[in-house]
Amino acid sequence: MKNTLRQVLHSGKFMVGFVILLTILLVVLVYPLIIKDSPLGIIGQGTFFPPGIYVSTYDSLNAPKQYTLLLTDAAAKRIANKMSNDDRLAMKEWLVADGVPASEIDVTKTASLLDLWEKNYDPKKNIPGMIFAKVRYYQRVNTSVQGLLSTEGAIIASKNAQTGALEQASTINQSDYVNLSQVANVRVLPLGTDNFGRDVLTELIRATGVSLEIGLVAGIVATLIGLSLGLLSGYVGGMVDDVIMFFTNLFTVIPSIVLLILISFSIGQDQRGAFTIAVVIGFTSWVWTARAVRAQVVSLRNRDHVNLSKLSGHSIVHIIIYDILPYIASYVVMALILQISSAILIEAGLSILGLGPRTTEVPTLGLMMNWAMIYQAEILGKWWAYFPVLIVIALITFSMNLMNTGLDQVFNPALRD
Repeated sequence: MKNTLRQVLHSGKFMVGFVILLTILLVVLVYPLIIKDSPLGIIGQGTFFPPGIYVSTYDSLNAPKQYTLLLTDAAAKRIANKMSNDDRLAMKEWLVADGVPASEIDVTKTASLLDLWEKNYDPKKNIPGMIFAKVRYYQRVNTSVQGLLSTEGAIIASKNAQTGALEQASTINQSDYVNLSQVANVRVLPLGTDNFGRDVLTELIRATGVSLEIGLVAGIVATLIGLSLGLLSGYVGGMVDDVIMFFTNLFTVIPSIVLLILISFSIGQDQRGAFTIAVVIGFTSWVWTARAVRAQVVSLRNRDHVNLSKLSGHSIVHIIIYDILPYIASYVVMALILQISSAILIEAGLSILGLGPRTTEVPTLGLMMNWAMIYQAEILGKWWAYFPVLIVIALITFSMNLMNTGLDQVFNPALRD
């Protein structure tokens, strides 16, 4: 046993996969202890906030101290943020449609472009052939470029308690900055928010934990069923073997995904919890484990030590548990790893089809993909809503397959160096 464990720990592939999986598990366990927010709690009024650091505008204006920073590229960054290249080309398109000669428009010169825009743009003007969405787009562009080149500060006004009139309270100059650590309310969103305005990172870590739980439960169920049927069929043989192999072949012919879809649909959305889906996946994924275990047992049942146990009068259960099972234990462990990895992928596929666990209870990796797909995150370019989910799924399956390959090299004599 010690020698076998030493060989496993000296397997490079197994250790790489194990470290990746262990890192994921540690993040899943430690993160909720530090960030106690609900994974399905809505923190933003809107959809798909981009990743970044979010500072309370109100508290930043009232920061205890303001600093004057003479940054030469500040104005250029502000202009680039307000006027993208697409906005500049769209402004030129509108001006040309309004009758301004294209030769007079230089989109690279901000001052001249804004001067032409201010002189000619009229939000009420009807350009032939322009759809309503385009009209609204130009209105938003016009609002964003107002006062873009102004060097004056923004005036903060407050209402007089006695007269009710607005009075100038302070002025925010364009060179005024505040230290982020001195702002009262700051929220870091490394992965932004999803379509419901929820923190994607918090949701992703909780979803990873739930998907791992589903994979573990489904893997254990599938492995236990496959192991039990494979041991019984391979050792007893005869009519028992024929009956078990008949049902095994039947399940082999019918695609498991079809069974999963039918069963999940028949259960109903309200009854589909994470544990229920895991059990359903387990009950439809045992076939290949049963066939492989049976093949292993058939090759072992006529060995000398098994025959000796028979002559000693030991029962079938005793022979299976003590004389056969230890010889295929390594294969069972590898089968369990593959079953867990497969179950996570199956859950993701079911959830993308809308047949996964109910959406109001806990998130899963598949549900996050489903939400991103429904709200067209991939079309809108909101990569943070789905790409991190793909990375996590890939890391989990990659790590488990590495572990399985490493174990196979240790226990399979044909693959040893």
